[in-house]
Order: sequence, then structure tokens, then C-alpha cells
Amino acid sequence: MPMSLLRFTTVVLTTLISCSSLNSAFAASKTELDARVRTAITDLYDRAPEARELANKAAGVLVFPRAIKVGLGFGGKVGEGALLINGIPVQYYRLTAGSFGFQLGAQARSEVLMFMTPDSLENFRNSQGWEAGVDGSVALIEFGVGDSINTNSGRNPIIGFVYGNKGLMYDLSLEGTKYWRIDKTADPAADAVADTADPVAPGN
Repeated sequence: MPMSLLRFTTVVLTTLISCSSLNSAFAASKTELDARVRTAITDLYDRAPEARELANKAAGVLVFPRAIKVGLGFGGKVGEGALLINGIPVQYYRLTAGSFGFQLGAQARSEVLMFMTPDSLENFRNSQGWEAGVDGSVALIEFGVGDSINTNSGRNPIIGFVYGNKGLMYDLSLEGTKYWRIDKTADPAADAVADTADPVAPGN
């Protein structure tokens, strides 16, 4: 990479990381992230009831409550989420993505991946930096107002939902998004309260 482009990219990335909107993609603790995940998956079921049926069939569900995409010439996307198996968070992940081209502004959205086969889930969990479109294809559920989800979409090994304040988004792609396993620090005081909460069971 030419030095001038490297400097430019470094400056832009520093700006992106310092943005409060980007920082909001990261949860302060395991407890906070679990609460965000619970809210996000419930929101998905409210927006698309058929998603609950698909989740019931899934081997695992990966939920990112806040995927923040910020652009200033160079675009970046980050977020933290949890992998749910039988409604229970078992691992935590960070997503990252970058892109070039004219981009300006910030956008927050939720992203959910459902691993419909044990093999697709195992391959994801065993990877180091799993990349959508390279290590596995994600079939995004796309529909407009008044349409319904075809639950036969569950025949794809991995399906995805992207949604925001205005509902499910379409004409999008998750290709190039990478997922990294992370450790989340528990908040003992908050965890004492969280222990009494119900799991994020797909059927509930």
C-alpha cells in the first residue's frame, strides 16, 4: 500500500474508532451484551414472526444487536454479538468489515445469522476469523412491506437477517464481513440479577 494511502487510511480509521456511534457497538460487559442480544432477537421475532420458526430449526443463532457502519471515504463496520445454542449464549464474537469508495455518514443495524446445519455451525466455531462469502455463504432473507418469509429458506446452510428502525433491510450483502471470537468480562453485580432472567429461547 502506498505510504500516502496508508496514512490516509490510518487517519480515517482513527476517526471512525473515536466516533461515539462506533463505540456504541461495543458492550461494556457480558451482562450488557446478553441483554442487548435478548432485545434484538425479540425485536426480530416481532418484525418477522416466521424467523422464530427458522430459529427453532437452527443449530445455532448468532446475534449482533448493533452493527455500526461508518463511512468517510473509507468505510468500516464493527459490532459485538453472541452465539446462542438452545437460546443460551455460549460464545461471543466481534464482526469487522471494510470497504473503499465514496461513503459518508453512519448507520446502525442489527444482524442475525442462523446456522441451519450442525456442519455449518461447527465450521464457524472452529474457524479463526470466519469470513462471509469465503468460508461460507449467507443467504440473506429479503422481502418488502407486506411480504412474508418463505420458511423453506431454512434449506440453506446459513441464512441471515439485517434489520433496523424501519424494519428488515434488503439489497444488502454480508460478503467480506469477518467474525472473530472474543472474551467478554462478566459484571458480578449485574450477573447476580441476570441469573434470574429467562434464556433467549427461540420458541419463547
